Formats: sequence, structure tokens, C-alpha cells
Amino acid sequence: MQGRRSSTFTRLLRHGFTDPAAAERLLDLPVLSAVRTDPVLFEALGGTADPDQALLGLVRLAEALDPGERRALLDTVTTAKPLRDRLLGVLGASEALGDHLARHPSHWHALVTYEPADLHPGVADFVRGLAGADTPDALRVAYRRCLLGIAARDVCGTSDLVRTAAELADLATATLRAALAIARAESPQDAAACRLSVIGMGKCGGHELNYVSDVDVVYVAEPADDALGQDDAEGAAVRAATRLAARMMRICSDTTAEGTIWPVDANLRPEGKNGPLVRTLSSHLAYYKRWAKTWEFQALLKARPVAGDEALGEEYLAAVHPLVWQAAERDNFVTDVQQMRRRVVDNIPAAHVDRELKLGPGGLRDVEFAVQLLQLVHGRTDPSLRSGTTLTALGDLAAGGYVGRTDAAALDDAYRFLRLMEHRIQLHKMRRTHLVPDDEAGLRRLGRGLGFRADPVAELNREWKRHSKEVRRLHEKLFYRPLLDAVAQLGGEETRLSTDAARQRLQALGYADPAAAVRHLEALASGVSRKAAIQRTLLPVLLGWFADSADPDAGLLGFRKVSDALGKTPWYLRLLRDEGAAAQRLARVLSSGRLAPDLLMRAPEAVALLGAPDGLVPREHAALEQEVLAAVGRADTPEQAIASVRGVRRRELFRTAAADLIDTYGDDEEDTSDGPADPAVLVDRVGTAIYGLTAATLAGALRAAVNHVTGNDAHLLPTRFAVIGMGRFGGREMAYGSDADVLFVHEPREGADESEATRAAGAVADEMRRLLQIPTADPPLLLDADLRPEGKSGPLVRSLASYGAYYRRWSRVWESQALLRALPVAGDADLGERFTALIDPLRYPADGLDEEAVREIRRLKARMESERMPRGADPTTHAKLGRGGLSDVEWTVQLLQLRHAGSLPELRTTGTRPALAAALSAGLIDAEDACVLDDAWVLATRVRNAVMLVRGRPGDTFPGDGRELSAVARYLGYPPGHVGDMLEDYRRRTRRARLVVDRLFYT
Repeated sequence: MQGRRSSTFTRLLRHGFTDPAAAERLLDLPVLSAVRTDPVLFEALGGTADPDQALLGLVRLAEALDPGERRALLDTVTTAKPLRDRLLGVLGASEALGDHLARHPSHWHALVTYEPADLHPGVADFVRGLAGADTPDALRVAYRRCLLGIAARDVCGTSDLVRTAAELADLATATLRAALAIARAESPQDAAACRLSVIGMGKCGGHELNYVSDVDVVYVAEPADDALGQDDAEGAAVRAATRLAARMMRICSDTTAEGTIWPVDANLRPEGKNGPLVRTLSSHLAYYKRWAKTWEFQALLKARPVAGDEALGEEYLAAVHPLVWQAAERDNFVTDVQQMRRRVVDNIPAAHVDRELKLGPGGLRDVEFAVQLLQLVHGRTDPSLRSGTTLTALGDLAAGGYVGRTDAAALDDAYRFLRLMEHRIQLHKMRRTHLVPDDEAGLRRLGRGLGFRADPVAELNREWKRHSKEVRRLHEKLFYRPLLDAVAQLGGEETRLSTDAARQRLQALGYADPAAAVRHLEALASGVSRKAAIQRTLLPVLLGWFADSADPDAGLLGFRKVSDALGKTPWYLRLLRDEGAAAQRLARVLSSGRLAPDLLMRAPEAVALLGAPDGLVPREHAALEQEVLAAVGRADTPEQAIASVRGVRRRELFRTAAADLIDTYGDDEEDTSDGPADPAVLVDRVGTAIYGLTAATLAGALRAAVNHVTGNDAHLLPTRFAVIGMGRFGGREMAYGSDADVLFVHEPREGADESEATRAAGAVADEMRRLLQIPTADPPLLLDADLRPEGKSGPLVRSLASYGAYYRRWSRVWESQALLRALPVAGDADLGERFTALIDPLRYPADGLDEEAVREIRRLKARMESERMPRGADPTTHAKLGRGGLSDVEWTVQLLQLRHAGSLPELRTTGTRPALAAALSAGLIDAEDACVLDDAWVLATRVRNAVMLVRGRPGDTFPGDGRELSAVARYLGYPPGHVGDMLEDYRRRTRRARLVVDRLFYT
């Protein structure tokens, strides 16, 4: 016995079984006693996609049959090769069809014989196969019985891919007709009231359906002939047809004990889900002539009548087809089609991109979109190109000379392979999916199903990647649009980058180090790789854009670094070549300073933001906080949590900086505004965006600190905790290099020990600061709590009651001034609101300030000007403390708030510009003075932002380096060679502001 078992075990392994022990147990079951040692059976099982699954399916089928039928089945399996190959092939390829045979064992007879009609059945054959299925469940059972034959011919190689896809479409046609017949029988009055035609769309219409796919349809209806002329005949017909269509869809889509057939999808109809399910022919035409988008004409390429009133269906086709072939004459037609394809790719979840067989780069949709684009462009004048079937149309394009025969043959081969993969994946469980399995067993079954036997997984992956790469290459070739507008403006010599031509051009464009630049170009563009070829297309244009900046050498160096980091990704060069705006934006960002490129180098994938439609729109604070808190929740340690938080901050800083640079220069090809944006608007947007991401960062750090202190909620924090933003943080007017001025406030929970609560709050604050001080290459976010009571000498954290006691007894006027910008930013929102209620009487004194308090503020301001100005700094150009700078404007506005906000609620705002606008509205300052102060404040803020963007580190003075100074000037809107004008203008505008400050603040 052991010898026989060992021999059987070895035979099973040799024939491809992965679980020989389980297979032995199945073979030992009584139902297979007659064939358990039959070598023919072993050989046949070993030829299937999944021998283990095929054997199990055979056992289940045999067990479901009565003894007489079982003997007939097993005799036929061992003596009739056609049945053996078809039955075991289906069982090894499809677990779902094995389940069907176990439920309906008599259906094995459908696989026994080869009749001539069985070899190439058409719609009429499938209609006969579904005859008698007069209930939804009966139709589902009959559908699966017909599907058995299609799957058998497919897995045995009797039908090729094109034939199989056509048979599936023909079976779908017959099924839709049967479902409509059931619906009509259930509602004879509706059936009598209308003529309803079902138009197949998508792969069903194109005669190239999958095993499990949405069957796309459009419905058109007219009144029945005997109803013409009656009142509201058209409306009644549409209502009746809508009920019939909806019922037909449910018959096909509903899931019962007999499973489901497939979803019927009518979303390709006019107006999609928002439009009526059924329309009359005239309504369809009115929509297509006036409202239809480009993609809707692309969808109509595959339209054909499949069920219902055939004459009406032909009328529909005759009416809409002329419109299809006029679509290419629409404005932006080619661009619309290309953008639609990119949107499809962009919407794929990141985790699925590499496994997406249909929609991903190098997938089926690339072939289909390329073929359809060429059809729509050239089919206007060449009727031979109007097939709805992808491979037929591809052959027609090659025959007509629109696609090279070699390219067409490569696309045809790749498309057949990818579609066959798709069929095998769907056939396994009869589920709608286009994802390649990510488990070893699934990949092995798929590889064996495609004929790979030696090493199924490795062979499958190799062939899949080869075909996918070829599809992507040819898709890009057919869709080729490498910055067409920009390239068209270059001379012939400029579009070919030989080394000598590159050196000459670099010198002419003003590159400071042409030799280094040439080395970068050689590294990027030399060789015969696809990457190098595309770089050679991009670089002539990019070099010009880099040259239109203060530091073209830095731009080119940055581009090389980003390309080195991302050049092997499938989307990077595609993004730059196909999205002209993305390339231009990247050129601007890389050549405008150090901050944005440094951020990009640490997260190169963020370059995708430059090509996304809303990629440069700052995200809302609430959305950022939600993302940050979710990331912290997934982290195992505080250090991991803060690393995730910093990743979000890095990306959002880059988004903000890139948007600022691009809008500042106003040369984005997708920008429809007139020139650069208003500097004040840009300052406000940057300030608000950095406030939002800083607040979200602190919320994440706080959550991580609380998790650490409480042992991930092992015990409740004994106190409520809030973070109060101060200074520019609280004013929502942060610059790129701003610290985060904060106060920490806590309130013991009811019943908690106050000293324990204080220790816990201190531990949370200390942990927050520790986490944010962990060394990183990112721009630091420093927490500055020096504005707390008693400054550095006081406790880092106070309770709400302690703040109240201090402010009642010890508060100085400068503290009231500092509290003008206090704003809750993180932690317990209710505690934050009660803190602001506590301090409102201090910062908005009901009776304003007495003269002594005003004199104290003036003394403090004068002292700050004399003591805090850095040694050697030019007071006429220091953006923060200099003449007419930020400090001058802010102290002037804050003095107005302290004096009048008690009686003027509109002054109760933490922002400088909103408070200045409120003072103007209240008549506390005249329009000219307000304009001068606002202009100086915006200018000084932009200088600080420019310095950070250019140098990559904060600064309050203009750079000393000539190239950096020139870059600041470009950011501020001055053309090359006008640095002196920039400095003179700054001094003039801030001098005017200082005159206003002297009059309003010091007088």
C-alpha cells in the first residue's frame, strides 16, 4: 500500500498537482473507484490550468449524479478525448462553472459532442439554447449551460480569442432578447404600448465581450404603430419602455440562488445616470447634436442593435453614425480624447496600478483608445475604418496605411495576449475583475491556463511585462504629443541635441557652467533607451524654460536629480511629454530657488501634483488634519507617527511653494487669467495654507504624544489639552520659514488629581516638542512657547485656571498685545474656546487703553527697534524689524485693536490685513494710509517668502549673493537686470509706510 501510495503521490506531483496528498484522498473516494488508476485521466488532469481544482470538480460532479449517469460520465471521460479535454479543461479553469455542474450535473452532456453548429455558434444557436427559459432563474441556468460550451472551446483551443469574444457577445445578445421577452410577458400592456430597441454598446456592441463584464446598452423607444396619433402617445411609450427596460436589467443583474448573469449598464446614455433611462429617437438626436461630449461619440463607435425592435434600432444607427464621424472636427477633439485616457489612469487606486490589466499603463484600454482615436480621425473620409471591433479596426488601419504593419502586428499580438489573460482571470470565479492575481496559486493557475508549464509564474510575468511594455510604447507613439506647441516654436537645429549644439545653445542662453550642463544633458539624453529618446524630445524646450529664470544651471541640475529618481517610473516622463503644463511647471519650480526642489528631492513622486488638474490647489485644513490623524493612528511608535506627519507636511509645503511660484510668474499655459496673480492674494493664500498644514502637523504630533503618554489609550489622559496658536501662526499669516508660536493649556478632568493632571499635561507638551525636534532634512518646525506667562521662566503648560489667575493679577500690556493673535489650533476644541473667552477681556479691553499703557507699548516698540536689529543689518531693507517693515505695520494695527476692539467687534480678528481692513471700515484710518500700510506689509512678507524659496532657509534681509538676489527680484516681478530697481522700490514703499507709522503709532 505504501508503495502504491508513494507511486501515486509521485505521479500526481509530476502531473502538476500542488497538493498530492489531498488529490490521493479524492482518488480513493468510491465515486472514482473505476478510474483512479487510469493513466489517461492523470494525463488529462495534468493538462489543465489547475489539476487539483479539476479533480475536485470531477469528484463533485460524479457525486451529484446517480450511479447510472456516473458510470456513463466516467466511461466517456476515459474513452472520449473530446469530452475529457473539454470537461476537465473547464473544471481546471473555472471553479464557478464547476459549482454550476455540481448544482446541475446533467449539463455535462452539453460538453459531449462536436456538432458543426457547436464549433461556431451564432446568435440563432444561442437563442435556441435559451429557448424555454421563461423565468429569470431558468434564464440564469440556461445561460450558464451555454457558457459551458464557450468556455470548453476556449480552454481547449477550438476557438481563438476573437471567436470566443464574439460568441460571448452573441450569447449576451440572445440573453438580452430572452430577458426582454420575459419582461414583455410579465407586462403585456407595456409591451403593446411601445416599440423598444436595445442598442449594444462597449464590448457587447463591438462583438468582443468578456466572460464577466458590464453589458453596456442604450435604449430608444417610440410609440407602437397602433398608438400613433393618440394623446401623449410618446410619453406613454417612453414610460412603458422604461418599465420594460428596468425589468430587463434586473432580470440580468439580480443575484439569486442560481447566481447572476451580468450587470446591464445604461450609463453611456445621454446625460448618464442623471438622464432618463429611455429616450425617443428625436430626443437622442437633439442631445447628441447639442450637448454630447467627445467621449460620447467615441462610445457610439461600437453601437449596434441587439434586442427589441430591429427596425427602430437600425433607424437609430442611421441617425447617429453620421454624427460619430463628424466628432473629430470638434474643437480640442484629440486633446479631449487624450485627457480622457489620462483621467482613467489617474483614477486607478495606487495599489492596483501595477496589477490593472485593463485600465493601467500598457493595458487593454491603451490599445482601444489609440485605435478609436485613429478611427475617429481618419474614419471621416475612409469608411473602411468604421468597425466596432478593436482588432478588426486595427487590421483595417494597417491595411489603409494609418498604422505601420509591424506596429499593428505587435499591438494585435499584445492585445490578444492581454485579453486572454483577462478571460482566464474572470473565468476562474466568474467575477468581473481586471486585476492580475497577487498570490502564487492564482498566478500559477493563470500561467498554466495560458500554456506555460516549466515555470508558470515566471513565464507569465515575463510575457505579461513584455506585452504591456510594447502596448505602452505603441500607445505613446500613436498618441504622440510631446509639448507640440512649444516644440513647434523651435528651429530645426534646436530640436536635435548634439553635444556641440547643446554647448553653443547653453552659452547663448546664459548658463553659467556650460560644461557641467552638457554633462547633465549627456547623462539624461545619451543612449538608445526609450527614456533617453523622450528626454531628447523634452530637453530642447526645457532648456529654454530654465533659461527664463535667474538660475538655469540649478534648474537643469534639479531636473537631472528628479529624472534620476523617477526616470524608471512609468508615469514620470509620460507626464512631462504629454502634459505641456506639467513640464513647464516643473521647469519653473526647479529653477526658482532651493526650497521647492529640496522638498521635491525628498518626495519625488510629488511631481505628479504638477500635472493633476487640482494638484496645486491648497488642501483644506480639515482634510489635512484627518489625513494626519489617520496616519498617526496606523503608526506603531511615536517616531513612526511623526515621520508620517512630516511626510504630509513635506508634500503640502511643496504643493504650496509650487503653486506660489507658478502663480507668481503667471506663465502657466493652463492659467486663463491675465498675467501674474495679485501679490496680496498670493500672500494670503500662502499664509493660510501654511497655517493649515502647521495646525494639522501639531494635531498629529499632539495625538502621537497623547498616545505615548497614555500607552495608546491604555488609560485615559487625566486632563483636557489644547494648543493655542500665537503670533503669525495664530494670525493665519505664516511665511515659509515661520516658527510656530504656541501656548499650552490644560484642564483636569472631573475627579482627576490636579498634580497628576499637570504632570500628564507636561509630559504631553514635552513629548510634542521632542517629536518635532527629531532631526530631519525637512524644513524644521520649531515650537516657540516663549509668549507664555513668565516667558521662559514660567511653566511650559498651565491649567486654564492658572492662566486666569495669572492674567488677573500679573498680566502686562505686552501680553494683552500678544494675545490679540491667540487662536486655538489643536486639541480640545471646547477648552480652546473657553481659553479665548478667558482672554477676550484682556485683548479687547472694554474701555480701551489708558495713556500709560499706550506709552508702555511705544517704549517697548522703540526698545525692540534699537536692541533686536541684527548687527550690521540695513534698517532700510530688513523685512521684519526695519523701517516700514512687518513689525511697524503689525504694532500699528495692534495698537488700534487694543484701543478700539472693546467697542468695535469687527476689529476682533487675529490677522493683520483683516484687522487693517476693519479699521478702515470703522473710520479709524483713512484709505490712503491703509493702502500704504497694507502694501508695505504684503511686500515685506513676500520678501521673506522669496528669501526662503530661493535660499532654502529663512531670512529677513535680501541675499548678498548676486544670483540669489536676482532670483528674489524675479519672484517679486522684476525683469532680469533690475535688482537695483527692486531695492529702490522696496525702500521707497517702506519709507512711505514708516511715515504713516510715525503719525499713527508714535504721535
